[in-house]
Amino acid sequence: MLRSEATATAYREWDERWKTETGRRDWLKPESEVKEIAELLGNIGASAAMDLGCGVGRHSLFLASLGYSVFALDGSNSGIDFARSLSQEQMRPIHFVTGLMTDLPCADESFDYLLAWNVIYHGDRNVVRKSLSEIHRVLRPGGIFQGTMLSKNDHLYGHGREIAADTFVFEGELDKSHPHFYCNQTELAALFEPMEVLRVNEREHERPGSHHLHFVAMKVHLQEL
Repeated sequence: MLRSEATATAYREWDERWKTETGRRDWLKPESEVKEIAELLGNIGASAAMDLGCGVGRHSLFLASLGYSVFALDGSNSGIDFARSLSQEQMRPIHFVTGLMTDLPCADESFDYLLAWNVIYHGDRNVVRKSLSEIHRVLRPGGIFQGTMLSKNDHLYGHGREIAADTFVFEGELDKSHPHFYCNQTELAALFEPMEVLRVNEREHERPGSHHLHFVAMKVHLQEL
């Protein structure tokens, strides 16, 4: 078994991918679910957003276009560099930072909305828990967290090399040669406590058999705990 701090390594592979036009090609258009939630929250007064694992900036740019103050973080320098160049071209003021999801360089209660799309399952359970703790810390009471987790119904769950509980590495498999953590809906709700899961649906992504849990959660107010 690997130590937990050695499992959050996906950004290294993505750093290479973001250096090429081919590697970036499928990651330039914002997801419709993200657009839906971001627009809804903006209409009711949300103003500060974090794009955690921003990649090449597709969601950061969309959030900025809605008028959000955007803090965008990724472990990949090449992703950040490309996203920053797009923001400058489009004249969208976005604060880009290179960093890790397990140690967010932000003050407590900084954001109304935090997005982590296809991000926090890149590690083992302890990495996921640490990332969720950081997300909870930087969200304001009543703030919304939206993102995805890998489902145990995914066709790769239980295969490959298990390096920690429910965490697998698939040598030679595209985007799976680094650790991936899987859970079901019940486990997701338990992991997210004390945040409240408002919505969770299982979706099959473009690749057949690739099942993800799409969720929206909320940091509850202290009086609700």
